[in-house]
Amino acid sequence: MYIPILRQRTIYAGLLVAGLLAGCAAPSEPPAPKAEAPSCKAASNDALVGNWLSIRKQKGVAGELRTLFTLHADGTMAYTEQLKRNSKPSQGLSETGCWEHQQQTLTMRTLHSNGVLVNLEDPIYTNQYTIVSATNKVLSLKDTEGASMTARRMSPGYRLPF
Repeated sequence: MYIPILRQRTIYAGLLVAGLLAGCAAPSEPPAPKAEAPSCKAASNDALVGNWLSIRKQKGVAGELRTLFTLHADGTMAYTEQLKRNSKPSQGLSETGCWEHQQQTLTMRTLHSNGVLVNLEDPIYTNQYTIVSATNKVLSLKDTEGASMTARRMSPGYRLPF
């Protein structure tokens, strides 16, 4: 009588393990599709196309912030920011993406930051500036928080020195 009870327990235990394994082997739902990067709109005749360099000091930041943004005619942009300090090596940020100019607003949308695809739904990667004034040589902008930035046009191919 002792042996049939052991067999019955072994069979039930085996069925329980088989059921658990079958549950683990069930196909999972496919991951949600990732958002596609927006395509950039061409802006070939826009007066803002070119290289723009801003050098400024910011309260609470030790050193000088140098920002170079390159607005290409195909609607793509490159944004490089460098913190320059006298006694320490420069620190930098390099972003690429799309830009758009509508009336008095410049919108820059980052798609890659330091070579890595960004979360396209994160609002930190979309920056809007109000164009205060724009000439052939100087561009004055104001960000959404009211901070002003003045940039001067640089020659094609200009890069920030390290």
